[in-house]
Amino acid sequence: MTINKTLIALALGLALAACSNKEQAADAATDAAATATEAQAAADAAAATGAATADAAQTSADAAAQAADAAATAATDAAAAPTAAAADAAADTAEAAADTAEQAKDAAEEAKK
Repeated sequence: MTINKTLIALALGLALAACSNKEQAADAATDAAATATEAQAAADAAAATGAATADAAQTSADAAAQAADAAATAATDAAAAPTAAAADAAADTAEAAADTAEQAKDAAEEAKK
């Protein structure tokens, strides 16, 4: 009986870990999409003011959008991952893509100055 309870607890723990990885990846994708929107707004502002750096701001906004797409793909991969390890790897990829989007947004905002 104790072995059965241990196995059930282990299975529940693995299921919980898989859910948290999926949620982490989805949150990262959402954050990356919002960041890409902010980067595009910075690029649009740079273009509207005729800033000499408008092209650089748009390039950064494009990079943020690509990173957001990568985060969304990783979130989809995490949701469909067959193992907890695969879901964890996909969640890490989504987080890294969200970080990249944030850096690109910062570059776009800097370029609009």
